[in-house]
Amino acid sequence: MSSVRKEHDFLGEKEISNSVYYGVQTLRALENFSITGIPISKEPLFIQAFGYVKKAAALANRDSGVLDPKIAEAIVYASDKLIAGEYNDQFVSDLIQGGAGTSCNMNANEVIANIGLEYMGHNKGDYEYLHPNNHVNCSQSTNDAYPTAFRIALYKKIDIYVKALEALQTAFSRKAEEFKDVLKMGRTQLQDAVPMTLGDEFHGWATTIGEDIQRMRESQKLICECNMGATAIGTRINAPEGYPELCTKYLAEISGIPITLAEDLIEATSDTGAYVQISGTLKRSVIKISKICNDLRLLSSGPRTGLNEINLPKMQPGSSIMPGKVNPVIPEVVNQTAYYVIGADVTITLAAEAGQLQLNVMEPVIAFSLFTSLEYMTNAIHTLISKCINGVTANVEVCRNLVMNSIGIVTALNPILGYEESASIAKEALNTGKSVHDIVVKERKVISQEKWDEIYSMENMIHPKFIKE
Repeated sequence: MSSVRKEHDFLGEKEISNSVYYGVQTLRALENFSITGIPISKEPLFIQAFGYVKKAAALANRDSGVLDPKIAEAIVYASDKLIAGEYNDQFVSDLIQGGAGTSCNMNANEVIANIGLEYMGHNKGDYEYLHPNNHVNCSQSTNDAYPTAFRIALYKKIDIYVKALEALQTAFSRKAEEFKDVLKMGRTQLQDAVPMTLGDEFHGWATTIGEDIQRMRESQKLICECNMGATAIGTRINAPEGYPELCTKYLAEISGIPITLAEDLIEATSDTGAYVQISGTLKRSVIKISKICNDLRLLSSGPRTGLNEINLPKMQPGSSIMPGKVNPVIPEVVNQTAYYVIGADVTITLAAEAGQLQLNVMEPVIAFSLFTSLEYMTNAIHTLISKCINGVTANVEVCRNLVMNSIGIVTALNPILGYEESASIAKEALNTGKSVHDIVVKERKVISQEKWDEIYSMENMIHPKFIKE
């Protein structure tokens, strides 16, 4: 057998190595699109999703009588190989490409065709027996196959991201329990506010992550609607009667995802609103995670000249010139990952707006942006958990001393002394450096030591109750 084979499309003929399963249209994409350096092979869930789509289409075409059962069997066999991840290296098209995803779709069509040909006892490229367009792409267009595969892969990527969020929520909850009795100062606008516990702070973070888990699950439902059978623009041209419904039914069964058929296939073929909502929801969650990382950096700042209320795990030396310096590198890298995702949301917004008439040709950059954002942020969350959150410790005495030396604790005296008297005490403490305790108990003698002990007991600081003389 020759080491190369010749394949043609309507632009001409090209030689292709017989060692590869992709064909002439994929080769052209490989030559044309050197953009990210990230091929489809780096997104195995996307390849698997194409396997689901092509298998469902073959079964529906067989049942509709437009595809020979033996050819359908070969396509199903090859699609199962893709689903199993056995030919990922044959997906070489760049994730960002012109043509609305045609290169991705044809990459799948050609690989499946050549795997199927070998299954049938033929050589790669013998397309008269099993053709990438006539058979693998039967009753389809890139404009329904590509977005459907994208949605299936995205659904699974969201699953993975949500599991990472759940792990982060659990990590914060564990620390909330560990720090439930650590008294510390709460702050608003970076100024002393009123006491709380370190456990309260971590519990609040766990709660806010839980809210984002719910929002991500809600947005995930938006991509369960597909446009299979819409073909070119949603009019079902070249698709047999009943094919869209049958294909969607098979797709839901094969993928295990509750896929349904869109009511308006013309609208569904051009609409990218679901991606905008998912991106916005993802952005919401990463902004909140980044804010928490800012808090971790502040709370651990110092150690001698900052807040120094908590210690982050020491991961690496922090300076090439300053001995002994250790930086909060894990929260920093999560911050930077969040900035990437926020920027990608702008890309998705512009790409969704850029669609014209019956198709949005910018969907590949939407896919790239969502895939990478979910992947990077999932990695960042696992890094944050294992290399930071799990190892956080509290500086208990530092936290308590900051509370008792704070002017903010005067707020607890408002119900007893009134706002004006309390403000006067706060002003004197601020101007003189005296403690609130000494001014109230020893100098002005407006509160007894016993009353002070009741108001500023550990229990009342952690679970404040209304106290009035």
